Amino acid sequence: MWVIRDTLGMTGTKYGCGIAQCGACTVLVDGQATRSCVTQADSVVGARITTIEAIEQDPVGRRVVEAWVGQQVPQCGYCQSGQVMAATALLQQTPKPTEEDIGAAMTNLCRCGTYNNIADAIRSAAAQG
Repeated sequence: MWVIRDTLGMTGTKYGCGIAQCGACTVLVDGQATRSCVTQADSVVGARITTIEAIEQDPVGRRVVEAWVGQQVPQCGYCQSGQVMAATALLQQTPKPTEEDIGAAMTNLCRCGTYNNIADAIRSAAAQG
């Protein structure tokens, strides 16, 4: 995460707990939602890493961001980049997720409690796919 933020200057990936619990630091590594705060840079050499800065270049990521805006999901916004990354990974792997799929995939924490809006946005993005 520090390579992404400090070396590459892409500050959309947030530092939260530092122990892979909150998910604010979630990025995609070869399409898999990955907690970057506990991922060593040398372990992802050669992998395709996608951060929030590039998520709208992916058709699924673009739909997720549009749904996030449409559902007015963010409140404080701090965790939202990680939430969007996790939702994008979910919909890339499971285009029509069940409620159980959403619950299992969306383990990121939100101190504002936007979970219902997050689930609504995921359902909306899935319906657009």
